Amino acid sequence: MNELSSTDATRLHRHPERGLADRAALHALLDEGLVAHVGFAQHGRPFVLPMAYARVGDTLYLHGAKASRLQQHLAAGEPVCVTVTLLDGLVFAKSAFHHSMNYRSAVVLGRGRAVTELREKRRAFEALVEQVSPGRWAACRSMTDAEANATAVVALSLAEASVKQRAGGPVDLAEDLPWPAWSGVVPLRLVAQAPVAAQGLPEDAPVPAPRRW
Repeated sequence: MNELSSTDATRLHRHPERGLADRAALHALLDEGLVAHVGFAQHGRPFVLPMAYARVGDTLYLHGAKASRLQQHLAAGEPVCVTVTLLDGLVFAKSAFHHSMNYRSAVVLGRGRAVTELREKRRAFEALVEQVSPGRWAACRSMTDAEANATAVVALSLAEASVKQRAGGPVDLAEDLPWPAWSGVVPLRLVAQAPVAAQGLPEDAPVPAPRRW
């Protein structure tokens, strides 16, 4: 088993028993998610921005406008924190204090590397499209060099990361069990709605298949 390396920044201090050291668990979580929240500090102020992302091996790719402050921060090799969270359920307990959520989360720490080589950029763009809809890259018009060069892509190593999860039911105190309030778990999952075609689309155009269909 390829384990995650524990560092001072990634070591879990609260509920360490919920941590997962298996790197495969990190990969699976990142592959299932769709949105990452990227935290960084600039000019003495903290910012957290949502972004699409994709994983290729042990590298995380983020993309955006070249002029954005986040991309400039990432490309300069400044430190960032990337978080991906999947919410699996709402946990209802007998007491308000013991309510919780079932979740899986990953935190990745590191410094960005600007991707300038066109071949790697294309691999990153393909991975970003495939993250949303497997097989979609082959169905689309090929990306031009001008389009690839107009967008910034930053790579982030997954060398320093942690994975944490909560699963199971509520932790009710023995003295609370007779209380008449309902307790248990309401499972949650992300579900795609019926697709809405663009105007003028030919009726025989194949519908893309998002990951969760």
